[in-house]
Amino acid sequence: MKQLNVRLDDTVHEVLEQRAEAAGMSLTDYARKVLVEEADEQRERFLTAAAHFSQAWGPAFEAEFGPYPSTVRAGKADAA
Repeated sequence: MKQLNVRLDDTVHEVLEQRAEAAGMSLTDYARKVLVEEADEQRERFLTAAAHFSQAWGPAFEAEFGPYPSTVRAGKADAA
């Protein structure tokens, strides 16, 4: 296994610490997760295809089902 040492400015470090905490992870584990996801070519292809699909078919879905709600309806969150 290889090790990577990266220097970050204080602002970036603080943002990453906050995101790691929000995810319930250590900063090291969070950084590892982000880097692994970034290196995953299959994930990147999926995200690219999903973006293309949503641009091509998003208007048809919205016409059929209405816009995506900006808030969760009362009761639906409790049912989940």
